[in-house]
Amino acid sequence: MTLRWWPRSLFGRILLVLSLGLALAHALTFVLAITERSMTMRRAMVSYLASDVASSLAMLDRLPPAERAQWVDRLARRNYRFALTAPLDAPEDRSDMARLVAGAVGATLPPGQTVRVIDPHVPGTELRLQLQLSDGTPLAVDMDEPRLQVSPWVLAALALQLALLVGLCAWAVRAATRPLRTLADAADALGADRAAVPLAEDGPREVQRAAKAFNRMQQRIQAHLEERMRILAAVSHDLQTPITRLRLRADLLDDTALQGKLHADLAEMQSLVEEGIAYARSSQAVQEPLQRVDLRALLQSIAFDYADAGLPVALLHADPGTCDTRPQALRRLVCNLVDNAIKFAGAAELSLEAQAQGPWLLRVLDRGPGIAQADLAAVLQPYVRLEDSRNRGTGGTGLGLAIANELAKALGGRLVLGPRAEGPGLEARVELPGQQP
Repeated sequence: MTLRWWPRSLFGRILLVLSLGLALAHALTFVLAITERSMTMRRAMVSYLASDVASSLAMLDRLPPAERAQWVDRLARRNYRFALTAPLDAPEDRSDMARLVAGAVGATLPPGQTVRVIDPHVPGTELRLQLQLSDGTPLAVDMDEPRLQVSPWVLAALALQLALLVGLCAWAVRAATRPLRTLADAADALGADRAAVPLAEDGPREVQRAAKAFNRMQQRIQAHLEERMRILAAVSHDLQTPITRLRLRADLLDDTALQGKLHADLAEMQSLVEEGIAYARSSQAVQEPLQRVDLRALLQSIAFDYADAGLPVALLHADPGTCDTRPQALRRLVCNLVDNAIKFAGAAELSLEAQAQGPWLLRVLDRGPGIAQADLAAVLQPYVRLEDSRNRGTGGTGLGLAIANELAKALGGRLVLGPRAEGPGLEARVELPGQQP
């Protein structure tokens, strides 16, 4: 179970651990320093108290009894004060502080003088020293609870030091995790639809090694993809010659029924070859230069071309605007989706919407049987056909949607299939970047 406060990023986790460790170390150091300072202050206070009590006691002994009360207030200090009051009937305090004070004060008193240290149970007073003057007059010394004060500038300096250390840790962690983010971005950008950009092989030794390994992997993947496309294009191209030769030989047959069957099979093979070549060409769409295109005019021309051919294609809605895109690849993309809709639904409808501060949304809709939710991702792969609605009997080759998907990637967008919002049918939604009204 993941804690809610636990950061999801590596940067956040490392920074949190380092910040908590620094804060804990600062707090522990501060507590230890304050404790040591408190112990030192107590020892100094006890030493000063012992000598001051001895001198004050000697001075009060030499004063006439009538003047002692006037001098008691003058002898008071910030942490203790004198009083001519009767002793309390209380047991001696056995604490470490009481024994330390009793030993220090007793060592400074004249021979024969004794001191008792008790807890008077008075708020604000920690200990009381009970003494007697030489004539038997009782003398009490009330000690306040020690108050260790910390200057505000000390706390401010500690906070500033902690903030500085956390800032340096954040910079160091960011510098350490930046290569990971760069590597992830490069891995996301890797594909057949865009040129491979090698990573910079600089930085620490470990980062250089990872960048070199990634660049080698990227080159191998790019070489495999190019080789696959070359093989597909070569096979598809080379098959056209024997297909043409077979078609000519079929024309020489006297059996009309057999001739028709052979022509049907050859037409299906020709369709497979042509779509294979089109799929191989789709990876090269990224090489087409960008141009400023009026998207509404482009869709209108496509719809008019299909209408001139007697095919039911309607443009439902198109927002005005232009964008920088690859017009030939975009036309091929739309035509592939329209052909797919006509093939399996008999008609197609187009729609173009301009999103506020977002991509263009181009929709190709039909009212056919649709595609099951579990198969929406699979049909975008090459040579995938759904036997219940898209089979060889209807002319499906399994490459139409795969070509459209590759073209959408080459345009910097994406193709998303889903059920039509109103009624049965399929919606092919293409998100195109670069909106410029």
